[in-house]
Amino acid sequence: MTRFLKRILLLVGLAAVLFVGAHFYAGWRLHAALVANGMSDRVASCMTKRMMKRLTLFQLVKLQKLEGDKPTLGAWIHAVKGVDDSKVILVTTTSAALCKSGLAH
Repeated sequence: MTRFLKRILLLVGLAAVLFVGAHFYAGWRLHAALVANGMSDRVASCMTKRMMKRLTLFQLVKLQKLEGDKPTLGAWIHAVKGVDDSKVILVTTTSAALCKSGLAH
């Protein structure tokens, strides 16, 4: 019985590590996409931190649909509205406004 319990705990631990790793990988990709689209590193880092704290892994994955050239912050926010998730839209727009203005770090 203890061998079975150890295996279950090992699988749960492995699943948790994979989930957290996937969340950080999605955040890294988000930061890279923001910088690649012309956002400063300071604003992109700030937005990524805020979005990773407030969005789930599945909501961050939804943002991958936005790949492509978004030359301005306004164009990027307009594209986010197409994700059709009110929390993603709210977090993205507030993060963009607060980080761009310097009110958030």
